[in-house]
Amino acid sequence: VPTLVVLLIWIPQALGSRRQVSHRGFRVVGLWRDRLAWQVTLFMGLQSALAYCIFGWLAPILRERGFDAATAGAMVSVSVMAQVITCLAVPSFAMRLKDQRGINVALVATAVIALLGILFAPTSTVLFWAILQGIGQGGLIAAAMSLIVLRSPDSHVAAHLSGMAQGVGYVLAAFGPLLVGLIRDWTGSFSGTAFLFVALGLGVAIMGLGAGRALHVGARTVREG
Repeated sequence: VPTLVVLLIWIPQALGSRRQVSHRGFRVVGLWRDRLAWQVTLFMGLQSALAYCIFGWLAPILRERGFDAATAGAMVSVSVMAQVITCLAVPSFAMRLKDQRGINVALVATAVIALLGILFAPTSTVLFWAILQGIGQGGLIAAAMSLIVLRSPDSHVAAHLSGMAQGVGYVLAAFGPLLVGLIRDWTGSFSGTAFLFVALGLGVAIMGLGAGRALHVGARTVREG
């Protein structure tokens, strides 16, 4: 749902750009060798891995903490609603900043700290942590999509960077829920997933510091023929 919201924001802009710019007759060179492009890609992939863990496992985590199915489902719904709010708010805010390093780190810190709260804080506070997690995670999804545009010097590069970041990133992200399941099977509880969430958070923060710099990727567009 949050990803769909971001796409709904960007699709009209993308369609508007296509009326003026055709990608036929052009190619982009140097993108896959560019360090900044890989930082954007890994930021996308690692935050997506964290998001997929939440989408797939938040309800079972809450069930293990003692909540019934209806309450766990309601908390997941509230968390997703919080994601939608930050998905709508973050892109315009991020674009007004000099760079996006601070907001990237703040969002991932919020998401991971909230996850630890969901895992270990008193159950009476879990609703608060679920909302906070949604705020952080929804913001990360929007920030990752925004960085593709902000780090691209032109629409041709943006289209290719989008394909790279989402293609590679979502393959990487698919391993997140798998690792949560394996940790749950190996240890008998979800408590051990805290190490995975912290590791993913550190990776997102490191990549966010690199991808958040006010630079463009070094790839360039050349006319074919």
